[in-house]
Amino acid sequence: MQFIADLHIHSHYSMATSKKCDPYNLCIWAAKKGLDIVGTGDFTHPAWREELRESLVEDGQGLFRLNDERLSELSKSAPGLDLSSVRFVVSGEISSIYKRHGRTRKVHNLVMVPTLDAADRIAARLSEIGNIEADGRPILGLDSRDLLELCLEECEEVMFVPAHIWTPHFSLFGAKSGFDTVEECFGDLVDHITAMETGLSSDPPMNWRLSALDRFALISNSDAHSPGNLARESNLFDCEMSYTAIRNALTADGGGFVGTLEFFPEEGKYHYDGHRKCGIRWDPAQTNLHGGVCPVCGKQVTQGVLHRVDELADRPEGVRPQVARHFERLVPLRSVIASALGTSEQTVSVTRMYELLVHSLAPELAILRTVPLDEIKAAAGAVIAEGVRRVREGQLSIAPGFDGEYGKVEIFTDAERNELAGQAKLFTMPHSEPHRGGKKPGETSSEPLPPR
Repeated sequence: MQFIADLHIHSHYSMATSKKCDPYNLCIWAAKKGLDIVGTGDFTHPAWREELRESLVEDGQGLFRLNDERLSELSKSAPGLDLSSVRFVVSGEISSIYKRHGRTRKVHNLVMVPTLDAADRIAARLSEIGNIEADGRPILGLDSRDLLELCLEECEEVMFVPAHIWTPHFSLFGAKSGFDTVEECFGDLVDHITAMETGLSSDPPMNWRLSALDRFALISNSDAHSPGNLARESNLFDCEMSYTAIRNALTADGGGFVGTLEFFPEEGKYHYDGHRKCGIRWDPAQTNLHGGVCPVCGKQVTQGVLHRVDELADRPEGVRPQVARHFERLVPLRSVIASALGTSEQTVSVTRMYELLVHSLAPELAILRTVPLDEIKAAAGAVIAEGVRRVREGQLSIAPGFDGEYGKVEIFTDAERNELAGQAKLFTMPHSEPHRGGKKPGETSSEPLPPR
C-alpha cells in the first residue's frame, strides 16, 4: 500500500517546542497534513513515554494508534478528519557531543524502535551515561558509534539514521563539528547504517553529488517543533504499513521506499553561507572570494550546506545516479495562502482559509500535489489556485536561508497579486525561470508518483 511518513519530530518535552506537541494534537495535524505515519519523537524522555502509554496502543505491526477512548474523545472535537488511520512509530533524536581524533564532534542521530519496551531498555542504558530528563532530545557525551552499538544491543530491529546530515553545527557532515565520511564516524558498525536524513537545507540532487551516499536510502523529515510544521518534509512508501516493512525499505536496494517530499532547499535555514547578525548572505563563490571572513565583524562566516556539499562532492551538479528515487519540492500550504492574500501566515484569515480547505477539500499534501486546480479555485479562489500551480511548477523566487534564518519564498509580487485578484477567472501567468541559482523549475524525477 502507498503511504506517507514523517519519522522525525519532537514532543513538548524538547526545548523550544510547542506545548501542543502532545499525542492528540500530533494526531489531528497528521490527519490535516495527510500523513499516515508520524514519529513520536523524544522516546528517551520518561514522562513522554508514560504519556504515550496512556494515549496509544500497539496496532500489531510495530506501530501505534490512539486508543479507542482517546480516539472517540478527539473525533468529537475534530469532525471530518480521519484520525483512526494515523499511526505512530516510536522515535527519538539523540545529541552526541564527544572528542574524536583531537576534535569535538557534535552529531545528532534519529533512532526508531518497534515497541515502548525497547525504548525503555535504551533509555535505561542512556540514563547511566547522562541526564535524559532535562530535554526530550538528550545531550550525551557518547560517541555516535558507541550509541549505535548500545541501541543494537538493546534492540536488534532498531532503525538508526544520522539526522539532518549537512547541518553545520550538529550533524554527521557538519562543517563545524562533523566528519568527512560515514566510515570515519561509525567505524566497524557502518554497515548497520542504511539510511541518511538529508535535512531541510539540502535536496536529493545535492546529495546525489556524493557517490559515497549511493548505498543509503535518502530520507526527509520535518524535525517539527510544533504540530503545524509536520510534513514540511516527508517520505513516500509503497509497502505494507508496518515497522518491519519500513525498516526493510530503508536500505539502498530495498523495495517499498518510493522517495521524498521536500522543501525547496533554499528555504532551509542553513542553505547559504553567512552571518545573520551582520546581514551577510553568500553563495559559496562569494565566500571563497572573501576567504570566508565576514567583512562586518571579521570572524569566519557560518558555512552552509551548499558549500559543504561542494567540498565533499565527487560529481558535478546535474548527475543522477541509477539508485536515485523520486522526489517533489513543495511549499507549505499556509505559505501559499499567505502569499496569495498578501499577509502573514499567522493571521486569522490564513488560518480560516487553511482550515476550510483541509476540512472541505483534502489534506494539505493532496492539495499541494494532486487536487485539480479548478477544484482549488472553486474552494479558495483564483489567486490561491494560481499559487498552488506555481509551486507545482517551481515558479517562485527564494532568498536562500543562512546561518539559522529560514529562506524567504516569494510566489507573487504585489503587482501580480493585485492583477490576479482583479480577474474574474484564473489568469495564467507567463512561464519564467525562478531565481533559484540556476536550477530548473519543478525539477523532479522523470517518473511521477501515482496520486494517492
